[in-house]
Amino acid sequence: MTFRTLDDAGSLVGKTALVRVDFNVPMEDGKVTEDTRLRVALPTINKLRDAGAKVALLAHFDRPKGKVVPSMSLQPVVDDLEHLLGAPVRFAGDCVGDEARAAIADIDAGGVILLENVRFHAGEEANDPAFSAQLAELADLYVNDAFSAAHRAHASTEGVAHLLPAYAGESMRRELDALDAALGNPRKPVIGIVGGAKVSTKLDLLKNLVGKLDRLAIGGGMANTFLFAQGIDIGGSLAERDMAETALEIIAEAKARGCELLLPVDFVVATEVKPGVACRAVPAGDTLSADDKILDAGPATVARLVEAITASKTLIWNGPLGVFEVPPFDAATVSVAHHVAARTRGGHLVAVGGGGDTVAALHHAGVADDMTFVSTAGGAFLEWMEGKPLPGVEALNR
Repeated sequence: MTFRTLDDAGSLVGKTALVRVDFNVPMEDGKVTEDTRLRVALPTINKLRDAGAKVALLAHFDRPKGKVVPSMSLQPVVDDLEHLLGAPVRFAGDCVGDEARAAIADIDAGGVILLENVRFHAGEEANDPAFSAQLAELADLYVNDAFSAAHRAHASTEGVAHLLPAYAGESMRRELDALDAALGNPRKPVIGIVGGAKVSTKLDLLKNLVGKLDRLAIGGGMANTFLFAQGIDIGGSLAERDMAETALEIIAEAKARGCELLLPVDFVVATEVKPGVACRAVPAGDTLSADDKILDAGPATVARLVEAITASKTLIWNGPLGVFEVPPFDAATVSVAHHVAARTRGGHLVAVGGGGDTVAALHHAGVADDMTFVSTAGGAFLEWMEGKPLPGVEALNR
């Protein structure tokens, strides 16, 4: 898809930009404990300031369910944002109405103001047209820089975008460009890695990907379900045995769509999940005891996956290959991640990863910065991979 960006906005001198950001940051005792989401917003804020616009930041924090909850105020974010921005940030005690309008009117061109938690109003999550109109009254243009909230059809992510000239911010632009490079218009061949515990939570994802990828590697606990469905002994491993028929349908669909499905040809088993526990590699098809648990992909599976990645131009990764949080069951994920990083650094591979476990696994392997792009958007990233339209993105379409 094509979408409007700030480069399409023309002169912004003297205008007010209402900017939807994701400031739902980790907090403890009223202090920000991790500021990545604040840092991500800086390029958009600075671009607007440099263009002579007033910047009114709109965000949610936690789940106040349409009521004012003082402990969920965004005010504690101000000090950290000022420090990162190197400029004053004003705070408004509401995100609509007289207080918000007066506070915005009181700042100069190039000034920044953070509006109070938009979820303090029930009209936000209800995408109420009247509340969207109240938001739109505050500004001359709307900028969505919160891809992580773009799968929600809320007033601040979708409703207001239809009432003002609407643009993607710099973070949103980068995310959409990366996802387009991974799934929209990728360099072929394209390979995907999907891991995680359950087939049931990624059913839509798997069904969409087998129609788009040249190869799809399945790992983690969900691979056990596929193995079980094919009559392979998985011992006492985690698996959704009631999803066996669905797994077979996905295998058949992949074959019909010309997507090579890469399932484990061997795996690492142990009788318990403990750091440094005794474990062994077992070929798929060998007999396992009832106490044996499959906890990682085996070396032959890793070697085959490395070979497939080498033959690919684009990789999209969602989910680890094993219980990476507990060594030695991180070996497959780390080994594959290092190969992906090397191919990407060498300019041979466009590698995009996303999802909470994936981000953690890539950081664990020490390669997050070597990927082409790592999305921290969670649900929005997953829904994009599932082929679902995202309301907050659709509203920015040209």
